[in-house]
Amino acid sequence: MPTTRLTAQSVARLPPPEVGQTDYFDASFPAFGLRVTAKGVRTFILLTRINGKKARLTIGRAQTRKDGPGVSLADARRQAGEWQDQVACGRDPREEQRAAKAAAEQAQQPDPDTWDQVVERFIRQYAKPRNRSWREAERVLGKDVTPRWRGRPIREISKREVVDLVDALVEAGKPALANRVLQHIKRVMSWCVEKDILEDSPARTVKAPAKLEARDRVLTDDEIRLFWSAADRMGFPWSVPLKVLLLTGQRRSEVAEMEWSELSDLDGETPTWTIPARRAKNGVEHGVPLSPHAADLLRSVPRIQGCRYVFSTTGNSPVSGISKAKARLDGFITEMKGDPLEPWTLHDLRRTFASGAAALGVRVEVVERCLGHTSGTFRGIVSVYQRHEFGPEKRAALTAWANHINLLVQNTEADDTVVMLAEAR
Repeated sequence: MPTTRLTAQSVARLPPPEVGQTDYFDASFPAFGLRVTAKGVRTFILLTRINGKKARLTIGRAQTRKDGPGVSLADARRQAGEWQDQVACGRDPREEQRAAKAAAEQAQQPDPDTWDQVVERFIRQYAKPRNRSWREAERVLGKDVTPRWRGRPIREISKREVVDLVDALVEAGKPALANRVLQHIKRVMSWCVEKDILEDSPARTVKAPAKLEARDRVLTDDEIRLFWSAADRMGFPWSVPLKVLLLTGQRRSEVAEMEWSELSDLDGETPTWTIPARRAKNGVEHGVPLSPHAADLLRSVPRIQGCRYVFSTTGNSPVSGISKAKARLDGFITEMKGDPLEPWTLHDLRRTFASGAAALGVRVEVVERCLGHTSGTFRGIVSVYQRHEFGPEKRAALTAWANHINLLVQNTEADDTVVMLAEAR
């Protein structure tokens, strides 16, 4: 092991051996040296003892020209000195090297806990198996949150960013959406706390940005006429499902995802739509007697071979884009009326049915059964002992409501609809 005075020039010029390698040690720092291989590879090294055993530590490839790649002689000497000090203090520089290397490799790896990746796992592992409305959570998060936070490590998302996001929705005139978005963000981040992805949820103490009053919007008779005429103008695939929403009072997702297997006796005396428990919001199978008018509409829908969905444009999935369809519907209504309706939602059709049925003399418990409610008059002990399904009563109520709509659409006085209910019974 030759000893020499290492300089920048000698580091570049020391001769390589014909075979193997030669270690040249610095005359002024004997434990520090330069290893030169037969192929001319030059590496700075440090010989020392760790835990009583000889150890050779590699500092790095040597720089052989000014501003060239590699470690300079001055930097290598400094590193060797620092490592000697660490060894003297009982520390192993190799462990710190390995830790630094692992940290560098980890920094180069994509973070598996970015917002969009976490949301995908949340929907798949938690929401989908437990919550029948998981598609709504997926839709809201995918449309209103993920585009803003895509690729962001969820640990970096601050409370301020959550507040800014929901406040922006309020300022855009969407307070109800802001509340829903915050609710979904809180659920995702609480799940992350449970999974030890986060120590605490930055959304935990964020309050709902808007105080909303319970909706009581009900379409008037004139508005129902406009709605029906606009639905006629919608054409395929939206004309029929929009009308079925009004005629049955069911939820929009239940109507949009209706399957042919759920329909029975469409050509008979008792046409019925049975919403299975897996699709019902309350997890209870719900039978919806179809009025003759509703059955006629469903029979008119062209059936796509091999497609299980009643309303579909692809043949393998239910119709989608209901928000855009609602915007088109509003456009037709404005065109016919001259100005837009007072703000309303498709869910208001459900309330319109309930209010209209009550006005026709339908008992409240029958209305609730038509809507598939298990609360209200059927909560508590009543839900245990009340097993009557109200099948005939529901059919009479839905038929009377359909007759009422038919009279409205024909611009006929609707006072006779109470008689229609009596006849339906």
